[in-house]
Amino acid sequence: MTLKRRRRRLYHRRQAKVGAEPGLLSIDPAATPTRVEIIGYSGEGLVEERLDSVSQIEAHRARWPMLWVNVIGLKDIAVVEQVGDIFGLHRLSLEDVLNVHQRPKVEEYNDYFYIVVRLLARAQQLDPEQVSIFFGQRFVVTFQEREGDCFEPVRHRLRRGKPRIRTGGADFLAYALTDAVVDACFPVVEQFTERLEQVENAVIEHPRPGILEQINDIRHELLTLRRAIWPLREAVSVLQRQESALITAETRIYLRDCYDHTIQLMELVETSRELAGGLTEAYLGSLSIRTGEITKVLTIIATVFIPLTFIAGLYGMNFDRSKPLNMPELGWSWGYPAALTLMAVVATLLVMFFRRRGWIGGTEVKPDRSDAPRS
Repeated sequence: MTLKRRRRRLYHRRQAKVGAEPGLLSIDPAATPTRVEIIGYSGEGLVEERLDSVSQIEAHRARWPMLWVNVIGLKDIAVVEQVGDIFGLHRLSLEDVLNVHQRPKVEEYNDYFYIVVRLLARAQQLDPEQVSIFFGQRFVVTFQEREGDCFEPVRHRLRRGKPRIRTGGADFLAYALTDAVVDACFPVVEQFTERLEQVENAVIEHPRPGILEQINDIRHELLTLRRAIWPLREAVSVLQRQESALITAETRIYLRDCYDHTIQLMELVETSRELAGGLTEAYLGSLSIRTGEITKVLTIIATVFIPLTFIAGLYGMNFDRSKPLNMPELGWSWGYPAALTLMAVVATLLVMFFRRRGWIGGTEVKPDRSDAPRS
């Protein structure tokens, strides 16, 4: 992974210019085209529809005791403004909707709550999506950056007429959507756990330079996970403890369970981060051990050839054989085989010595202490 890709994950460019007026709405030119879906329901019935015009929301709002408006794509700023006007959403909160790099948080306004969560999806790379959730009396409004979400189980429960969600208020639906986002994080975190197990095996069995890059990639993505989950835990905690007429006591019990899930997620992420950090040290240690083994083998080979080189050099000197002290064995008929035999015997003795010391082919032999006096 290149440094440029990492920078795109760690740093984000704000859409609003520095010093711009608070509440100024600006869009990203690369944003997804906008469409609006609604689900209106009561204990007896439900309607699910894709709207052609934002003005249709008013009719559905008058008809149904609970209305969920889902805005997908943030390219059409006029649609965002119209939805905000219908439900009385503050301009500052709409600004945060369009500036999609907010940290997870909960904000309370006069007659509604604003929740920011980060939806995690694992494809080629980790790219968290901001999901904004507004809920007040008889309405929930969600804004998503792009197509695809984790809310289908919630829609399925609404379609099946589950009594708890169909009779619950906007606070319970907001809880269900937040809980769906939290639950969607678990498969992503589990994927990182599996990747770390594979990398751990590779570090132990076949350490190679490419593994260090994989570990660094995982560490950067785990940092992105932590930045998405850590404040989410605090946001759910604030929502659970917030004293407001918009949140019932029964919903607080469910929020407490959601808070427990965020703690589990945070623990998994922290464990994975510690394991990734340990893998870096393990890789460097394995590489050092492997380098030491290679150096040891090369040293042993060089040590074996030192006496052989001496013997070959000695018998390679051209002395006068007519003198009795000038290497008469050079004239022997068996002189050449004798020199080779001497080299082989020396090399064999050296290898046996190294093996007995445990430097090659096994562990070092411990001295026998059976006869040592006992203390």
